Amino acid sequence: MAESALLLKVRLPGQRYHGLPEWPPSPFRLYQALVAGALVGEPDGRADELASLFDWLAELPPPWIAVPPSRRGGAVDMFMPNNDLDTKGGDPRKVPEIRGAQKHVQPRFFEAEAPVSYLWNLPLGERERGQEIAAVAERLYQLGRGIDMAYAETELTTPEDAETQLMENGLILYRPCGENRERGVSLRAPAPGSFESLQKRFAAQRERLIGGHLTQAPPPRFRTVTYNAKPVRLLFDLISSSEKGSGFHPIPQRRATWLTGQVRDRLAHLLGHAFGKELVGRIIIGRGATAEDKAKRVMITPLPSIGSEFADHALRRVMLTIPPNCPIPAREVEWAAGAIHLGVTEEGEIVDENQPQLVRASETGMLDHYGVGENGGGFRTWRTVTPMVLPLKRPKGRVSAAERADHESRVAGTVLNSLRHAGVRTPVETIHVQREPFDKKGMCVNGYEAPERFEPRRRYHVEITFAEPCTGPLLIGDGRFMGLGLFAPDRRRSRDTFAFKLPPKAQVSVGNHRSLLSSVRRALMARARDEGQRGRSIPRLFSGHEQDGRPASAGGRHNHIFLAADDTDGDGLVDRIYVFAPWACDRSTPIRYSDLVFFDRVVSSLEWINMRHLGRLHLERESTLDPEDHLLRAARKWETVTPYWSTRHLKPGKERAAIERDVQMECQRRGLPIPAIRVRDYHHGPNGGQPKAWLQLEFAQAIAGPLLLGRGSHGGNGLFKPAH
Repeated sequence: MAESALLLKVRLPGQRYHGLPEWPPSPFRLYQALVAGALVGEPDGRADELASLFDWLAELPPPWIAVPPSRRGGAVDMFMPNNDLDTKGGDPRKVPEIRGAQKHVQPRFFEAEAPVSYLWNLPLGERERGQEIAAVAERLYQLGRGIDMAYAETELTTPEDAETQLMENGLILYRPCGENRERGVSLRAPAPGSFESLQKRFAAQRERLIGGHLTQAPPPRFRTVTYNAKPVRLLFDLISSSEKGSGFHPIPQRRATWLTGQVRDRLAHLLGHAFGKELVGRIIIGRGATAEDKAKRVMITPLPSIGSEFADHALRRVMLTIPPNCPIPAREVEWAAGAIHLGVTEEGEIVDENQPQLVRASETGMLDHYGVGENGGGFRTWRTVTPMVLPLKRPKGRVSAAERADHESRVAGTVLNSLRHAGVRTPVETIHVQREPFDKKGMCVNGYEAPERFEPRRRYHVEITFAEPCTGPLLIGDGRFMGLGLFAPDRRRSRDTFAFKLPPKAQVSVGNHRSLLSSVRRALMARARDEGQRGRSIPRLFSGHEQDGRPASAGGRHNHIFLAADDTDGDGLVDRIYVFAPWACDRSTPIRYSDLVFFDRVVSSLEWINMRHLGRLHLERESTLDPEDHLLRAARKWETVTPYWSTRHLKPGKERAAIERDVQMECQRRGLPIPAIRVRDYHHGPNGGQPKAWLQLEFAQAIAGPLLLGRGSHGGNGLFKPAH
């Protein structure tokens, strides 16, 4: 039991970190930085005074680590001479011949002005020790490599308050899961004897030249701890065990809680002999479980069959999720689950041979429909397949529209609390609640057979749109351990249009929009390269080029992003930046699902751009777009915001006719109807080259924006708005 917590925040003024490939900065790296700061410039006797303090810190359980969002920068190889000049006769003029790439430098840039934080829960009666560490931390001067200057702030508070600080600041949290675990991030942590080993290593580094030979300093002592290890997920099929039946044994969706209870009780019975009824009661059943036990519990989730509008939502599979810090090994849970037959009693008596048995699944494709194992970047919009159970009851009888709106608003707040309790920290944009299912074959909230504590008035179907992509599985609400509150991603809701506000200090004129949008494109290409996991290649969707260097628009296809800059208030300065998916502007471009999700994930993560004369600019993404946005709403008449660049040269004496013909062909290529065209003005270079025109278009019926046409439209040229 911890009565206090030590929260140590390390701030790097340069907003970058060079200690890669390790990320986040390990507890041992912080330990080394604290030791170095405490002893720099101090007499040798000072080390003996601090030995007991640092030994105490090394014996504490590994801390939680919280880091701000970040991204990798470009890698640079530093070339310098090695120590082989004697092979060249000692001639200093031949130094270039022995120079090689000795250092590989790749910084990580922070995307928010937040510290790297470490949280220790202190044992009872050890608050004074925490104060001593706080005093030592004031001398910290770097973290990472020598160029990563840093300073530390410390706070002694309660564990609850410290955890709240980490959760509410939008930091990425890393929790320790123990030693020698797989599927996580392995980080070094101090161990008993670490301080002494650092002393010996420092002393050896000062006297490396012994007998004319360089000697290797002894390595420091540390232990390896796994952070954020992924849970083990086991998928089982419900297979008919009778002679008459074979294959799946579907169970109606309304019996989801019954099926969960049956699997849970049999699992507890089989594991109770080996691990004790008290432990199994807390970890499997939840009986007597504390708040700490919730993160260790085995979750049993029946999976309705989804993935098609004709899928019947019957239960044919059960997923078991074993957290990395679960005290019952995953292999034991797998063995017990594989021995479950729902028609056999705990004593082994067969009471119903028509009931199914659990068989380890050989095909796991159904998990993809729940956002597990597919598209590692996740999804933004999620909908319940089985309803959420919330502590807020639906009003009885008829209610007015105002009362219903007020109730749904309070329900949305309860959903946010449920997300926090389930450990989901991704920011939320919108929440929608209803009683009816979202899918044709789904079930209304009052159609489920559930315990009294999950009464129908507490059940809600919910749609959540997150600000950033979220990975599955997503189980939320009071019934998440009983098969309710299961979400599936809505693949149809990925966005194809994003708008960003420029900061007031930007002061970018409309005439300089091309330079601004060029910076945006470079930032998006960097994000796409990092997200794509394809080495250093940039996907065509953002680069506008094929892998062999050919333009992506070859053959008339415009299958890469469009950008636009808009002066909303008419003051001559750019206020907003738009990023459009290719299919939003070119109606003839086919929509590939992988591109749709990738576009959503990359563009939604954009926060900063760099402009040469303005430096680093923060972009504020608009969470929702107004359907009546003046660039997006439907209209019959449109006029140019930026000039239309013709795709071909103009013939002398027939300029207007050539421009009209070019616009007609461009609309035809983009899948738009042919409009009536009025050329308000135009100009061109010598011999009809580089023609630009200001136009007004009128369609036979209203079409929705955005409307970008002509050469250079991917970079903001040929942008139209509805005409008054």
